[in-house]
Amino acid sequence: MKSLAAIALAAASVAALPTEQPQGQTLSVPIVYNANGAKDSLQAATSKLSAKYGGRGGSGTVPTRPSGPVDDVYITEVQIGTPAQTLKLDFDTGSSDLWVYSNDTVRGVAADTVRYLPGKSSTARRPAGETWSISYADLSRSRGIVYHDVVRIGGLAVPNQGVESAVEASSSFRGSGLLGLAYDKGNTAKPEKQKTWFSNIKSSLKAPLFTVRLRHQADGSYNFGYIDESQYSGSITYAPAFPDDLGHRLFKVDGYAVGSGEVVGHGFTATPDTGTTLALIPNAVAAAYWSQVANSTSQKDDSGSLNYYFPCSERPSLPDLSLSIGGQKLTIPGSLATYEELGGGTCVGGISGGDDISPDNAILGDIFLKAIFTIFDDGNDRIGFAAGK
Repeated sequence: MKSLAAIALAAASVAALPTEQPQGQTLSVPIVYNANGAKDSLQAATSKLSAKYGGRGGSGTVPTRPSGPVDDVYITEVQIGTPAQTLKLDFDTGSSDLWVYSNDTVRGVAADTVRYLPGKSSTARRPAGETWSISYADLSRSRGIVYHDVVRIGGLAVPNQGVESAVEASSSFRGSGLLGLAYDKGNTAKPEKQKTWFSNIKSSLKAPLFTVRLRHQADGSYNFGYIDESQYSGSITYAPAFPDDLGHRLFKVDGYAVGSGEVVGHGFTATPDTGTTLALIPNAVAAAYWSQVANSTSQKDDSGSLNYYFPCSERPSLPDLSLSIGGQKLTIPGSLATYEELGGGTCVGGISGGDDISPDNAILGDIFLKAIFTIFDDGNDRIGFAAGK
């Protein structure tokens, strides 16, 4: 526990930080690849999704790398506090909380994970009565208290950023926590919602947008404030973005095509989610896709996700899945459509039916984002897509 003098010093240090950010900033920050990272079970991955989506059952560039051999989680280095403490966080466009493991976290949870130590930061302060809580479909939850501290990503710093410290947390999360990039309305802190890091920094950027470029088993990046033309090919297709009640950015999909087939006019809404590995799409669309894979079978898990299994011998010939957005086809190559190999010659598909886990919206996770360069253009209330390169 900090003494009153220490708290006063911390408050003075926070007050001394600049509250006005320089304008038109630019920045490039790499994402770190962890080739030895563990992978979530399929059930763990889908249970997290059920909670996130209410299931029935200057400019800156931040490099990112997958944390395991099957691109399970992409993590990015973030500095919190003064002096800076470096934590590896999962940037998540599907949530609005910045939460971390800390010395508040109960013993035995994420014991080998680097933790935030607010007591060692001269700029940390804890507002009285502020808490946060997220529940998951597997009955686990993450909850805790809220600090305000400096959060730096690359060369961009936000003073007084809400940092949610986990007192209790699911041990299935990788890295040291999450940095949410969805709309502020999805934040779970009470009694006052906390703004996301992007929401706090965007007025100082050259443009109020960020882009995501994830790559299969290779470095990627989050670019803040600008669009890097070297990261995509062809033209950019934009779709209007609108929020749901949980703060996700939604857009409309007009239809789909499997392999070289014609576009089928099956409209639905979707959200790009960097905190999710899978692509959860309408059950009918998933069924149409997997019907083209010999000997594939389906099974619904406890969270409601309709998952598909197939012989790994079919993996080289998995068809592409294209989504029609704004009259343009955006393609997920079949080479990215595998979630994992189970052993015994059986593989799990990364494209699942999501009608029960996300009743209203498709969730386009990393399997989609590894193929598609994506622009979150909040200044114009739109999302842009182009073929990634």
